[in-house]
Amino acid sequence: MNWLNKLPGFQRTPYGFEWRLLRMLPHVLLAGTVLPALAAVLARFLITHGSVAEVERHLQTFDFAMIGVVVLVWTAVLTVGIGCIIVWLMKGPAYVADGYSVSHSDKPKV
Repeated sequence: MNWLNKLPGFQRTPYGFEWRLLRMLPHVLLAGTVLPALAAVLARFLITHGSVAEVERHLQTFDFAMIGVVVLVWTAVLTVGIGCIIVWLMKGPAYVADGYSVSHSDKPKV
């Protein structure tokens, strides 16, 4: 039994923007992780005004914001990646399920 019967005469749609976007996602993921981490490190040198407690509070707030940015980028990359994979699969070859003969197919009941 052949599980995957391809639809005869089906023409595959050429890959488009989704393939370019899939190739771009690792770079976006890397940049979206490294840039906020560098900003958090740079903030250690730039936020120096105020008492020690105020500086620590500002740095902790900024660190939380950068963690939020990283989580946002990761979530967006995952969501866009899933969407690209779905489009890529939908553009693939079409398959036909096994036929099922219905006894009343030529004379349907009303």
